[in-house]
Amino acid sequence: MITKSSKNKTSVFISSPFKTQPILHMSEFKKGALVYYKSKPAIVESVSDKIDISFFKTTKRVRDKDIKLLHPGPISDVNTLDLALPEPPETLHETLELMEDEAISLSELSDLLYGEFSPQSAWSSWMLVVDELYFEPVADNSKKDELIKARPLELISSDKEKRDLKLKQQESWDALIQRISSGSIEEADHTHLVEVEQVACGERENSKILKTIGIKETKEAAHALLIKLGYWPQNYNPWPRRMGVTMNNPEIAIPDAIETERRDLRHLEAWAIDDVGNQDPDDAISLEGNRLWVHIADVSSLVTPDSELDVEARSRGTNVYLPDQTIHMLPSGITEKLGLGLQAQSNALSIGFIINETGELEDIDICFSIVNVTRTTYDDADTELDSTFAALKAVTERYHQRRFDNNAAMLDLPEVNIKVVDGEVFIRPYGRGGSREIVTEAMLATGEAVALFAQENNIPIPYAYQPEPEEIQHPQKMSEYYAYRRCFKASRHTTQPAPHFGLGLPMYTRVTSPIRRYLDLIVHQQLRSFLTQSHDFLDHEALVERIGLADEGSFAARKAERNSNQHWKLLYLQQFKKKQGTLHNSNNNSSENEDWKGEAIVVMHDERKTTVVLPDLALEPKLQRQDIELDESLLVQVQSVNIPELQAFFRVVQGH
Repeated sequence: MITKSSKNKTSVFISSPFKTQPILHMSEFKKGALVYYKSKPAIVESVSDKIDISFFKTTKRVRDKDIKLLHPGPISDVNTLDLALPEPPETLHETLELMEDEAISLSELSDLLYGEFSPQSAWSSWMLVVDELYFEPVADNSKKDELIKARPLELISSDKEKRDLKLKQQESWDALIQRISSGSIEEADHTHLVEVEQVACGERENSKILKTIGIKETKEAAHALLIKLGYWPQNYNPWPRRMGVTMNNPEIAIPDAIETERRDLRHLEAWAIDDVGNQDPDDAISLEGNRLWVHIADVSSLVTPDSELDVEARSRGTNVYLPDQTIHMLPSGITEKLGLGLQAQSNALSIGFIINETGELEDIDICFSIVNVTRTTYDDADTELDSTFAALKAVTERYHQRRFDNNAAMLDLPEVNIKVVDGEVFIRPYGRGGSREIVTEAMLATGEAVALFAQENNIPIPYAYQPEPEEIQHPQKMSEYYAYRRCFKASRHTTQPAPHFGLGLPMYTRVTSPIRRYLDLIVHQQLRSFLTQSHDFLDHEALVERIGLADEGSFAARKAERNSNQHWKLLYLQQFKKKQGTLHNSNNNSSENEDWKGEAIVVMHDERKTTVVLPDLALEPKLQRQDIELDESLLVQVQSVNIPELQAFFRVVQGH
């Protein structure tokens, strides 16, 4: 019986035909009673100083305070009960109204909800209580018992909405996981996969999706899943993003150039020699008698220290050259204005010097200039080595010999140029010697000349240096080049002159690429301060700070470039089979696709594998075989390619 009070009277509600049941107290434990123990139903087997209970073929001795009496029984087997959380009975709403603020026993609640007090109704009622949506237990201190109250209707309604929403979200999540597991996602799933993409790009470490479907939370595993799902295309390159490379080109207004007094060097024949397709012609070479001139785009006339352009370039450190795109350090408009040979005449910073018979530099002259520049390619220049460029070749060969005599590391390891055009990958090995060597030696000589000039005139600049390896070698074979390269530490920058062992130079600075390298730009800015006699140099602290920032950006860019090149090389191996199959079909030959085959040169053995170099691809994979001599030439064929892991596996077809 439940009473309801009002101002005028007390009403008595009898929930007929429900029968009012006696309140069960905690002391009324008898054999066969149904009790609640740690979220499970149990049956009382015996009562003494403690209580023995059984549940699901398990027996346990407990204290009376460890269990709650639900029904006096008798019940013989909990398996006869429906243990699931019940659907709310039809009488629920009426029961909530009848209870209002009253606290009742479980037996009364069972009678109100189900019209009886049985083990099943007691269990189902108690499940609704512990569910804590419609009811809540309250202590009855006077009777040392636990009664039950109805929760306020507004709280029930609010919590039910939350539960329904949570259930809907769970159902949606389960459906998402099912689609991902089956590899058939929908467009709407892309927003959920952003977290997987962030793991693949190294922007976060954990993913609920990966964890749920049992995939390792690694960049490589996430990458593989995104390709499998079609979220990323097969050729998607995550490496620039992984390295934190800014992927957009800067869009900053370009100021007018600083008015500068210039020496007229338009009488000189100046050549900007680059690879086919190069869009950043920032240096050119001339020969005036026995004086070698190197002309460099005068970027410091547009980019002044601490300007908006300077700060942007400093944060990037360098251009990023990827096979499918170039990400610029400075706005492309600067190249259009200052690139040598892009206009009828070009403003430049020109460095002139004499390379004497022993390869030493003499009579260094640095000035702002105006020049006429002719652009050409290495391939075209190579056809004129014995005519147009014969004198330049002779001069630079002296410099090369001096560096060689100074133990410069002349590592003849293969390098390739990789380009992606309309999704197709093209790989072309770089040539050796010829006009490329002329340009290389001229640029290195310019770096030494500026370093010597800066030291003599106390101009603070960043110097590049490299320590000497433990043992000086003169490699002749591919395996020796490979082993010697591993002996070197990476070159670094310092504010004081220091030898660069790898180049064979007593001091060196990078100066010939100010459009695409920030530290080269700093050198130009410092030289401008000296040449214009403003002497407004960056001090040591500012120089050190800029070196640190630029090196950080350059390190990220170089790693992004190396791994991006590897990425596209592996895609080339995949595309090769498809392309060859297309060629066969068009020629009415065999339609069977072919895997890539090519030369491999053995360069190193370790405990279990053999490292080889593929000259045509500049790849350095490992083979399972070890019965091969160093520098032996093999014919290998690609077996498989794993893009996310940046791995390709090859097998030996035959020895050469």
